[in-house]
Amino acid sequence: MMSALRILLVPLALCTLHARLSHAACVEVDSDTEAVAGAGFKMGCISCKLRGEVEAKATVDWYFMAQGEKEFSHICRFDPDRDARQPDVTDERFYERLYWNGSKNTLDVQDGSIFIHNVSFNDTGTYRCYFDRSLTFANYNYRTNTTKFVLIKVVPKATRGLASILSEVMMYVSIIGLQLWLVVEMVYCYRKIAAAGEEALRESASVCLLFRTKKIPKHLA
Repeated sequence: MMSALRILLVPLALCTLHARLSHAACVEVDSDTEAVAGAGFKMGCISCKLRGEVEAKATVDWYFMAQGEKEFSHICRFDPDRDARQPDVTDERFYERLYWNGSKNTLDVQDGSIFIHNVSFNDTGTYRCYFDRSLTFANYNYRTNTTKFVLIKVVPKATRGLASILSEVMMYVSIIGLQLWLVVEMVYCYRKIAAAGEEALRESASVCLLFRTKKIPKHLA
C-alpha cells in the first residue's frame, strides 16, 4: 500500500516543483525611476514569455526622448546572435556609459535591462524598451513584440521613498509593541508569584499554629 502511494505521490511532487520553477523563472518587475547624478543606474525592462516551454529568440532596442524633446532617438540594440555581452550603442551621448545588464548566454532574452554609468541631469527623460520576439513552434514561427516605457528623473542626491519611511515606522511600532507586551507579561508573572508566595506564607503560619496547639492532623504528622 505504501509503495503504491509513493509511486503516485512522486510524479505529483515533481510536477508541482516543475510548475513552481517555471513560474519563478521570470517575473516582470517595474524599473526604478529615480537616478542620482554622478552615480550608476540600472534601468530595468523585463518581458516574460506567456509559455515558458516554447523556444524563442528576442532582440531588444532602447530609445530615449530627453526632457523637452518631442521624438525618440535610438540609443542601443542588443542582438544575442551578434552581441555576446554588450549592446550596440548608437547614440553618442551614451558612448562608454551604457552597458548591458540583462539576460546573458541565451537567445531567449527576457531581461532587457541596461546600466548607465555616470548619470547626468541630461539623462532625465522618457526611455522606451522594445522587445522583438520570435517563438518557435513545431510547424511555424510566431512573431510578437512588447514595448515598455520608463520615465527617469535625475536628482542631486538620493531621496527616501514613502515605502522606506513607512517600513521604518512600522519597525519601530513593532519594537515598542513587543516591549509593552513583555512588560505586561512580567507584571502578570510577578503577581502570580507574589500571590503564590502569600499563599505559602499562610499555609506555613497555619502549620505553626497547629504545632503550638498540638492539634496536628494526621496527614501533617
